[in-house]
Amino acid sequence: MQTLASGSRHIVLFGPSFGEGGVARDIVNLANGFVRAGMEVSVLVNRPNELFMEQLYPQVRQVVLPSRSDRGLARELLAFIRAHWPDVVLTTEERDDGIAVAVRDELKDARVRFFLRMVTTLSVRLANQYRFRLNRALYRRKLRQIYTHCDGVICNSEGVADDLVAFLDLPRDEIAVLPNPTLTPELLAAALEPIEHPWFAPGEPPVILGAGRLGRAKDFGTLLKAFALLRRNRPCRLMILGQGRQKERLEAQAGELGVEADFELPGFVSNPYAYMARAGLFVLSSLWEGCPNVLIEAMAVGTPVVATDCRSGPREILRGGRFGPLVPLRDAEAMAEAMAATLARPLPPDMLRQAVQGYTLDNSIRLHLQTFFP
Repeated sequence: MQTLASGSRHIVLFGPSFGEGGVARDIVNLANGFVRAGMEVSVLVNRPNELFMEQLYPQVRQVVLPSRSDRGLARELLAFIRAHWPDVVLTTEERDDGIAVAVRDELKDARVRFFLRMVTTLSVRLANQYRFRLNRALYRRKLRQIYTHCDGVICNSEGVADDLVAFLDLPRDEIAVLPNPTLTPELLAAALEPIEHPWFAPGEPPVILGAGRLGRAKDFGTLLKAFALLRRNRPCRLMILGQGRQKERLEAQAGELGVEADFELPGFVSNPYAYMARAGLFVLSSLWEGCPNVLIEAMAVGTPVVATDCRSGPREILRGGRFGPLVPLRDAEAMAEAMAATLARPLPPDMLRQAVQGYTLDNSIRLHLQTFFP
């Protein structure tokens, strides 16, 4: 691993809302990747996730900001900047963008450049989050003010960028579309680790895998319905990795569909890649996404995939369906048919792996650094 050179650039990843899932993995991968490229790196969080923080390289400076209010976090970020004078501050969650921009406006120093990172189709998420148009309009106005007071905007897919342009009326040429830093050497090594679960023993029926927070956005209820339809015609099992509010609802639905014996919710697992590598099929059933890491990860370990054709992400990753079927949202019958067809005629693993090589850590870091330091 490359060591830090004297006078190297300093990049701050500002993520006080640091949680779990794809965004947390992105923070870890970006931080480690910048270190490998010779950068000085600091990660500023408010609620550290120990599992992911332990994966950071020792060269990464980890700072826990104690404040619980936006105003307090802004004071602490400003104090850190004045103490260390980084070259770049990159936000990692939408809810933290306003804090970073407020600090930029108070700092008034062009030596520190602030970049905001958007990783979801904002208009779709807000339409599901805010029932009333007035609330959406007010939040949209607030976000537009934030996104026009930064030094750059980064999106993780063309669909996210197009949505942001249309929703916030931003200039398209001021947005950089950069791939997620999804595929790391550690991921590929983890995929080879053994699993002690009877469903993955030789000769067992194929396991269909889903992964993500058990919430509305992932629409695992439709996946469960599709699995019940598929199971009428062939033996198979369904496992969904992740945790969330809908756990009991999904378990009850499995009972109503009569598939509870072949359905499992193991919760959060530290190494989902070993499960992906041994699954017969990975299914993404989301209603909205940005650029779903789990779909890229499944393909990277050679597992065939089926995905919903939500506004952003799957269509780009699968190249319009070339590398896996795209099905309409909330259509259990279409999903079941696509699952059956893919299990019967899976694409070669090497073809799937090659299709996602643009999402390697090295490529993502290279493009980020070109954006930060043109």
